[in-house]
Amino acid sequence: MASSQAGVRVVDRVPVSPAPASEPRPALPLTFFDVAWLFTGPVERLFFFRHPDPASTLPLLRSSLSHALRRFYPLAATIRPDVCSYSHGADALTFLVAESDRPDDFDRLVSRSPREMSGIRPLVPQLPPPGDDGAFAVAAVQATVFPGRGICLGVSVHHAACDDASAMHFVRTWAAACRLGADDAAMLPPPPLLDRSLVADPDDLRGKTLAGMARLAPPPPHPPPPPPQEQEEPLVMASFLLTREQIERIKAGSPGASSFAAASAVAWVCLLRSGSVGVAGAERAHMLFSAECRSRLAPPLPAEYFGNCLRPCFVEAAASELLSADGGVAAATAAIGGAVREMEAGVLEGAEGWLGKVMSVLPARPMSVGGSPRHGVYMGADFGWGRPARVEMVSVEKTPGTVALAESPEGDGGMELGVALPRGAMDAFASCLADAIAA
Repeated sequence: MASSQAGVRVVDRVPVSPAPASEPRPALPLTFFDVAWLFTGPVERLFFFRHPDPASTLPLLRSSLSHALRRFYPLAATIRPDVCSYSHGADALTFLVAESDRPDDFDRLVSRSPREMSGIRPLVPQLPPPGDDGAFAVAAVQATVFPGRGICLGVSVHHAACDDASAMHFVRTWAAACRLGADDAAMLPPPPLLDRSLVADPDDLRGKTLAGMARLAPPPPHPPPPPPQEQEEPLVMASFLLTREQIERIKAGSPGASSFAAASAVAWVCLLRSGSVGVAGAERAHMLFSAECRSRLAPPLPAEYFGNCLRPCFVEAAASELLSADGGVAAATAAIGGAVREMEAGVLEGAEGWLGKVMSVLPARPMSVGGSPRHGVYMGADFGWGRPARVEMVSVEKTPGTVALAESPEGDGGMELGVALPRGAMDAFASCLADAIAA
């Protein structure tokens, strides 16, 4: 049955099952890397493509999705407390088809300028509600047609199933299957590695993480308070481009710094100066980011390993240094670089305390980082119509102070920053960023 929201009408909901396969599809146990994300939610990303006849793409999108799921069957599965399992005939990935009755909105939605979240959210597929037993679906996809203008593909993947590297591996595989119009294994990206036994856990970090989550679980919620008299300022989303030259100038002030540290540092400083992160009057400012662990484990995991393989990294600096007109970005870059070096000295050091440390930092309103320029959200998402006109990680709005990082759509070695803020804070952030990269 059709439903409508903000000019976007859902016209069909199609369960898509993995194409038949000869090999078995065993249940995947959740590792200690996975269970930490059980009570979070999906990573939500939108891919916008220009296309003169977007409705014509739908049959191939659906058939190629089934072919991609043959390799990535866990994305059509259900997560229960300790496993991700797929049952043929009972489980499927929900593929929503929607149409916008405001096709002219497409050009505004693919711009970098601030756009209201109220016009973006209807493009994001929502996961079905959990069952009575607490089991929940892993992923959902939505294709929204803007007649005569283009199409938006929304992909939502619950973080307990896999991290962003694995989710983008799936998107690249789906894109290749759609672009090539075939399921030729030799022409697709390498298949995912689904063997969870490769993640060693001799110290029962999984059990310790689950026990910690049980201790930190909030009490049953109280009845909701009455609605406020004044509504909060609505959020807007905007994208900002850092060229390679601008990143190199930031790195020059902190010898040995990475491009990730430079881009994250300038975002951290500008969020702090705009009042979007941190606590007024606090002596210390905090930042959180997730570090990729596949190549850092001993022995390392292949890049194609499907699942979560991230650890939190904690950055702390004197707020006065970051707020300083001179040297604030350099101080932030140095602090981030120091946290990376500390993490690399012992990638699993203190793992049993990660969850508690994250919870202890949250009251300080830290900045956090989502995505990575290494994931190739622009370069790897050609479904046959060219690179996306815009890619947005919409789920950053759920965690205030989060910045999404991606490679530059120009392919010039730069980076794109995506943020969701109230409009006033967005204006302050944009002004600060323009000054910082011009210095």
